[in-house]
Amino acid sequence: MIPRRLRVPPLDLYPDDPWRIVEAAFTDEWMGNAETIFALSNGFIGMRGLVEEARPAIESGTFLNGFHETWSIVHAEQAFGFARTGQTIVNVPDVTIMKLYVDDEPLYLPTARIVSYERSLDMREGVLRRELVWSTPAGKHVTVRSSRMVSLEHRHLGAITMEVEVDSDAPVVISSQVLNRQDSAAIDERRIGSNGHDPRRARVFTDRVLNARTHVEEGTRIVTGYQTTHSGMTMCVGVDHRVTSHDEVHTATSWSEDLGKVVFSVQATAGVPIRVEKLFTYHTSRHVPAVELVDRGLRSLDRAMELGAAGLEDGQRLELEDFWRRADVHIDGPERFQQAVRWNLFQLHQASARAETTGIPAKGLTGQAYEGHYFWDTEIYVTPFLTYTEPRITRNLLRFRESMLPQARERAAELSERGALFPWRTINGEEASSYYAAGTAQYHINADIAYALKRYVDVRGDTGILVDLGAEILVSTARMWAGLGFTNPLDDRFHIHGVTGPDEYTTVVNDNAFTNLMARHNLRYAAEVLTWLADEHPDAHRTLRRRLDLQDGEIDEWRRCADAMYVPFDAERGIHPQDDTFLEKEVWDFASTPVDHYPLLLHYHPLVIYRHQVLKQADVVLAMFLLGDEFSIEQKRRNFDYYDPLTTGDSSLSACVQAILAAEIGYEELATEYFRCALMMDLADVSGNVVDGVHIASTGGVWMALTYGFAGMRDHGGALRFDPRLPGGWSELSFPLRFRDRSLRVALTPGRIELELLEGEDLVVEVRGEPVTLQVGAPIARDVASCWVDPSSTPPRTPTSVGAPLAPGTR
Repeated sequence: MIPRRLRVPPLDLYPDDPWRIVEAAFTDEWMGNAETIFALSNGFIGMRGLVEEARPAIESGTFLNGFHETWSIVHAEQAFGFARTGQTIVNVPDVTIMKLYVDDEPLYLPTARIVSYERSLDMREGVLRRELVWSTPAGKHVTVRSSRMVSLEHRHLGAITMEVEVDSDAPVVISSQVLNRQDSAAIDERRIGSNGHDPRRARVFTDRVLNARTHVEEGTRIVTGYQTTHSGMTMCVGVDHRVTSHDEVHTATSWSEDLGKVVFSVQATAGVPIRVEKLFTYHTSRHVPAVELVDRGLRSLDRAMELGAAGLEDGQRLELEDFWRRADVHIDGPERFQQAVRWNLFQLHQASARAETTGIPAKGLTGQAYEGHYFWDTEIYVTPFLTYTEPRITRNLLRFRESMLPQARERAAELSERGALFPWRTINGEEASSYYAAGTAQYHINADIAYALKRYVDVRGDTGILVDLGAEILVSTARMWAGLGFTNPLDDRFHIHGVTGPDEYTTVVNDNAFTNLMARHNLRYAAEVLTWLADEHPDAHRTLRRRLDLQDGEIDEWRRCADAMYVPFDAERGIHPQDDTFLEKEVWDFASTPVDHYPLLLHYHPLVIYRHQVLKQADVVLAMFLLGDEFSIEQKRRNFDYYDPLTTGDSSLSACVQAILAAEIGYEELATEYFRCALMMDLADVSGNVVDGVHIASTGGVWMALTYGFAGMRDHGGALRFDPRLPGGWSELSFPLRFRDRSLRVALTPGRIELELLEGEDLVVEVRGEPVTLQVGAPIARDVASCWVDPSSTPPRTPTSVGAPLAPGTR
């Protein structure tokens, strides 16, 4: 991985705290970072961490999971089967705006004289709070306390509060607003007007997106129903208020299609606080008219007003207390590590908690980058954490994938394949990747979904999901693989051509090792499950055969394809080539590549990248983690030594996987270095684009690096194993797990592992190959010797160490 500069915020500005993210002063320099780091979400509603006054702002954003606009993808040169319909998550009307005026002067942080300031997010409360003292131009001191939350308990609700107190009598105005930023550019926002040449950023719409269909104004309540121009989706946004003050309060309400206001005016008395509570709600639908959503919004606001902000905050604390009981990872290590670990876990919870009929976007709901699309990130990087801590959410995500099968079958047919081909990136189930070489060609998405299904069943023991929906997914994906590949009569091996693996710097190749290995896993699991279904649930099996027209011999065909699968292997070097021709290419000239030319995709034409040995992210290395029981430790070491120096880390999905494999083969320094990059991906802006939102897959990768990496956990075949390796300088690493209706806790200290079964029947696990039986009330400890290799025996990490390319045709 190319060395990255970690832009760690200074401790005096963002101090270390095990449970809170604290901003001790407002600064222009860190504003964009803070908008992402302080973002709030419950998996349905997401709000970037803009300041209450709404200005200044770098990248505004309020998002509703799955609520999108569609647009026609224009290809300069059209071809059959190219993706036709783009989908972009909509920046919905923003309810967070609470503008403050004292003596008719606005509070504007960049120019205001701020006597004291603190903004904090306590991850046990799930509430963003700010308290400041503003010295106005007239010399008056104004204390402002505010809070903001998106409810985890109530999917459609949230609350904002603002309390203002002056030390001298003064007119005070609080303007509570609902602003449609998608269709009205505020003149005081530093909007990034286009995505430039960065394909990761979202499309900028030039036409109107949201059209008001109906609205209600009742006192301090405003509810508006919208419909998108092209996708036809509907939404409603509603706010209501509760104001408290001993001084008289005058209220004025106004509404237009793009801006609603409730303005509170008070002739404030010194020392008398003015408190405004703003309760809000959002609803969306693909089919329900906007007027019906407004009715729902009115009922939701009735409930919110009964609960009040305090009631919502009480519920939030209880929700998070339960979450941390199931998911908290305690680490006694380097400075900031505990804070950063909890922030990453908190982001996972925010992205997934109430994502109940949708997927999880690559940025969660913290930014518009990647258009709000769902990728393979969910299945490979996020569901491991969820499966061990909140399996209900994994089940929901698998059900959501199953709901896409009709479109996936259509897509497979369009590409002349049998079965189903899931979209590489999507919101509504249609393929939205306009660049097929690094999109549609990533057929491994099918195997990734099947892999997540198997892991869920292995860990949860929930075979019911196979009857409910899993078997249909497996039949549909296995059919695609059997049709996509072919048996070459020259070697009697099953080959898969014209695909792209996880490494998007090498595209449309033959026999990508990751794809072939994952396809084999998919085919074998499909055959295993269908055989089990016939034996254990014959009625369900007959129904599935009839509905999917499953023919005699198909299962045997899948087994034959899997058994004959070609997996590239170079005997001379003792490694698995990434694909059939990868080793024939010239090695990228890393020494002559300026550091500011990473990521390469922003500085070099794809053809330049494609003709070299250079990786965007882990590919073979990822296969060795996911299918670790199919590789020897020596193969893992040789493959890692070859590919690691070629890996740029231009993808945020890479560092965590490299950390896991480096830990397994005993490379302590590399493992901790890669872990630190993954851990601080957003908090230290490792990739330089934290302003675009949280890297959700990397947050899941942090949990995997701790559990699968340093705790050495493996769960192949539904058996739980541990081979721990705690880094030097760490005093403790501990975490809870849910495994097959049991709760257990794992604790590592230097040279020792302790396992405790907290709930459930006896459980047999392995510690470095030794079976250990766990029972409730009887913790078990084992001494474990260090397995880090001598640093002097670690191969050089320079790309030149991989050697010259092979001559064409040699292996």
